[in-house]
Amino acid sequence: MTRFSNLRSLTPVLPIIIAVLTVALAIFQGPDVPLWVFPGSPTDSAVADGTRLHRVPNGAARFTLPQTNDRFAPPDWHSSGHPAMPEVVAHGRKPNLFACAYCHLPNGMGRPENATLAGLPEEYIVAQVAAFRDSTRRNPSPGWVPGNSMHAVAMNATDAEVASAARYFSGLRFTPRARVIEAARIPRMRPAGFVYARVPTGGTEPLGSRIVEGPPDFERHELRDDGMTYIAYVPRGSIERGRSIATTGTNGLATACVTCHGPKLAGMGLVPPIAGRYPTSIVRQLVAFKTGARSTPASQLMQAVVARLSVEEMIAVAAYAASLGTR
Repeated sequence: MTRFSNLRSLTPVLPIIIAVLTVALAIFQGPDVPLWVFPGSPTDSAVADGTRLHRVPNGAARFTLPQTNDRFAPPDWHSSGHPAMPEVVAHGRKPNLFACAYCHLPNGMGRPENATLAGLPEEYIVAQVAAFRDSTRRNPSPGWVPGNSMHAVAMNATDAEVASAARYFSGLRFTPRARVIEAARIPRMRPAGFVYARVPTGGTEPLGSRIVEGPPDFERHELRDDGMTYIAYVPRGSIERGRSIATTGTNGLATACVTCHGPKLAGMGLVPPIAGRYPTSIVRQLVAFKTGARSTPASQLMQAVVARLSVEEMIAVAAYAASLGTR
């Protein structure tokens, strides 16, 4: 009787337990898919008043929090900093095609949980949308929302809309938005908004073998401020180790990154630039190549490169590449 009473006492929290286990199983796919690079998004908010009009630094526009969450009219905080957006970028197409600027932002800089599109080759953007559409580019963590959103976009966008968005984003100037800091201990963090936010009560924690990337001001992240620089904590020695891998490979077992991405990792031809990009985004793509989640014919070269890379080496390469934009 006591045993059944104990089971009944779990009833109120059972849905929570099931949800946590489900997410954990969906995210953790084995040693090649590190859980930390797929932070979740609890529902708590840093914005105290959802009805108040907010502003962000260097911007005159004002939006409420609900307005900033409109997938068909995302906020344009700094409208003078970019050309006029095509309709698909600014508003998408109801009911199923979200505005490109909702995730990738009007200036194309995106955020750590998704890709920076500004300055990418136009043909490369078109090819990646096609890969999402035919599932030759998939999310290595099936339960992670940001990685799955592009599949829905690709399935609903017309070729003309894709071409229009690709032309717009490729013409934008890339400005680094990641500040890389080497550390052994970091401020205590929690997953929030698909990045990491500081725990309000303070304190520190060991970084270990991971990259922890997030905004210095979580409210600005929630408001989708496209002018904010994110902070990425990386293990000590990562940048120098990554420089060695990027320029000479790993003891002859992996091709040096500069071979295809150029001496400054600024890209060559249709090979995309990776210098200055968000390091957690870079790691997710390396994981996708290694696990076969990215499997287009063009991915085969990268699959061979990352096959022998450990997660620690991926961290180092990503740290070095990201640091090139701010050094």
